[in-house]
Amino acid sequence: MKNTLYVFLLTLCLPGFAQDAPKQHHMNMEDFPDMSRAAGASFQKFDGLNSRIANFPQYKELRNATGVLQLGWFKEKNQFISQFNIMGGSSMSGERDKRSSTIRYLGVAADLGYDVIPSKKVALYPLIGIGYQKYQARFFRDNSGVDFNTVLGSTTVQNSLKPLQLTNGFLNYRAGLGIAATSEKCSIGIQAVYTGSFKDRAWRSNDDQTLSNAPVDGLSQIYAGLVFTCRPFAMMRKGKM
Repeated sequence: MKNTLYVFLLTLCLPGFAQDAPKQHHMNMEDFPDMSRAAGASFQKFDGLNSRIANFPQYKELRNATGVLQLGWFKEKNQFISQFNIMGGSSMSGERDKRSSTIRYLGVAADLGYDVIPSKKVALYPLIGIGYQKYQARFFRDNSGVDFNTVLGSTTVQNSLKPLQLTNGFLNYRAGLGIAATSEKCSIGIQAVYTGSFKDRAWRSNDDQTLSNAPVDGLSQIYAGLVFTCRPFAMMRKGKM
């Protein structure tokens, strides 16, 4: 009897689910953000750290430019824009076999903007947002003059061969401008963003430990990159209309 009642109630409910499901599915497709990918370059001077490194000739100062890759999502609705990105940057330098240095970072950022051109073909939008970037600086020494047998026989020498690694992290604000050519399925454009830290911070050890008399730096970064967004559900949305 219970099984019969259950089947009867399920039969009554199925038409309701069948009617509501497409509407819910359609709503989700409309609200789903576009996937975005970006590649560009950022420029940042760490004068505090570089000025300290300059006093030690065994180390080489950091470069100012880094290549950057970004992955995230992009959403425009009623000309209001929101985006979220995960990013990674590297100076793509630093050779272990010689005196050199490299700077690299990982970060996240969330931005809001407004498209000032009410057109389906072109978008022009200022952006503001916040983010966080974690940096690692690595300094390699020229160890070509160290005897191999000495390395084998001394743990002190072994430890001295390791590169110097320092870290820093910055909570930051962002302001920028984007322009893009858009279509129903995708868009391609350029974004330029200035990123500044709310507070200058001292450099730490690679284990994120505080160091006495450590140099202090702030973030003042300029980024420019090519941005591509895709709308994988565009045709599905069109078919629902």
